[in-house]
Amino acid sequence: MSEHEREHELTQAELFDVFSNARRRRTVQYLKRQGGSCDLAPLVEQVAAWENDTDPDDVTRTQRRRVYISLYQTHLPMLEDHGIVDWDPDGHKIDLLPDEEVFEPYLDRHHGSSRAWHRWYAAAATLGAVAFAVAALSLGPVTTAAAPAVALGVCGIILALSIAQHVSRRPNLDSPLGLAGR
Repeated sequence: MSEHEREHELTQAELFDVFSNARRRRTVQYLKRQGGSCDLAPLVEQVAAWENDTDPDDVTRTQRRRVYISLYQTHLPMLEDHGIVDWDPDGHKIDLLPDEEVFEPYLDRHHGSSRAWHRWYAAAATLGAVAFAVAALSLGPVTTAAAPAVALGVCGIILALSIAQHVSRRPNLDSPLGLAGR
């Protein structure tokens, strides 16, 4: 740890300020995925891909240039000023400096994750609404007496989905049942 880093411990307000911008969060996420060090070009490609919801190979020159300019002129210098990265503008080399646990709570943990939790919640809510309507209208073998059981079942499903989402977003979470998060 450099003397500058020891002198300048980041406050919570500074961390909020630094990580209030998605490009800065994505920069740190990418650096973490690359083992803490990368060149500017692949960083630009990946950040532009995330922002445009596309593959890095499909990023246009305009998208790439927009990200490059803002990272080069604004975001990387700010991350360096706060002691989060070591940025060499001439060599286009970026190194992550502090322990990642310092800023981990401020990052989007699974950016680009393929899990679409909103779809699971929408499906559970739709299933519950249909089951509740069937119970309330006494259609078929279901009676209005079953409505509370249906509501309780839907609440249980949504609780299970919430727990699954919580565990999936915290891969190092120790489960009381000994099950590890993914």
